[in-house]
Amino acid sequence: MLDFAEPERGASLSSALETWHGRADGTASCHYGFHMTVKDWNPAIQAELADMERAGVTSYKVYFAYDGLRVSDGTALEVVRAVGERGGIVGCHCENGDLVNAGIRAQKAAGNLSPSAHPLSRPPVVEAEAVNRWLAVGELAGYPVNIVHLSTRRGLELVRAARARGQAVYAETCPQYLLLDEGKYELPGFEGAKFVLSPPLRSREDMDALWAGLEAGDIDTIGTDHCSFHFRGVKELGRDDFSKIPNGIPGVEHRPALMYTAGVAAGRISAHQFMKLLSEQPAKLFGMYPRKGALAVGSDADLVIFDPKYTGRITAAAQHQAADYTPYEGFETKGRVETVLLSGEIAVEGGQAVKTGRGRFVCRGPSRFWR
Repeated sequence: MLDFAEPERGASLSSALETWHGRADGTASCHYGFHMTVKDWNPAIQAELADMERAGVTSYKVYFAYDGLRVSDGTALEVVRAVGERGGIVGCHCENGDLVNAGIRAQKAAGNLSPSAHPLSRPPVVEAEAVNRWLAVGELAGYPVNIVHLSTRRGLELVRAARARGQAVYAETCPQYLLLDEGKYELPGFEGAKFVLSPPLRSREDMDALWAGLEAGDIDTIGTDHCSFHFRGVKELGRDDFSKIPNGIPGVEHRPALMYTAGVAAGRISAHQFMKLLSEQPAKLFGMYPRKGALAVGSDADLVIFDPKYTGRITAAAQHQAADYTPYEGFETKGRVETVLLSGEIAVEGGQAVKTGRGRFVCRGPSRFWR
């Protein structure tokens, strides 16, 4: 698991790394690493990149949206150059922050305060514009860049066009953009709040385009952008104002079963593609291959035995992830993780954890680019 370590505004990268180690060390039940979020950029932060590399952190994230998080285009360019020179990779949350803010104001002015206003405030063009800008930043910097949680056909088309020009770019999508559509925001009452994340859920057309991108190999990794917000007392903060609903959904636990069910069992992708999207290619992109993402002499003995014949149903009551709901409630699934060996020792058996707290921090090296 790669979590996002986020420094306080004005604080050092090292302070965030210390905080995240304090949360995970001796507690995590799987091996883990950290992406580092860049909010501030100055000579002191840039000088810390060498410290981060020595500490095993080689991937970073910037935002083009969210006041208090987003960086300017010029800053993004400097970050990509500085990280690229060290062999790392920078991912970007691609939404135009100014357009998002304008969209939120417009929905409120129209009296639209329910979750149904969320996708209207940040339509596909808001992502497409930011993807195009991020690609321009990567082209000017002269280093590969990563697009996280890609959600639209238009964004994918821009990725394809950049590659056709010879640019090295990597793209991630998530199960929610393949399995859930924008109709969820029209659920009665406040149920639509369970699906408020950014970018928002999209149309069936966008979902079909992303599946086609997976089948064609245009999308490189499947993440989750997991945020374990509770519905009660947390998502409910936005009952009277959709813009106050915390953005994000839980999903890390169900990623393998969902992707096997909707991808492999449905005949959309092969078992080999499934493995590459969830394991091998993330390990390469984030500097862990072949220690992770491979079954080979010298690789870590972290093995997953997946039972393709198992059938089940996802429920919040039965899940392990620390959230009081799941956006996939009632989904019928085929296949599950049956057994996990962590550093050669059984950590999961029969789909249930048998040893906890055995996870260790993984020091990562340079990315292994293949495009």
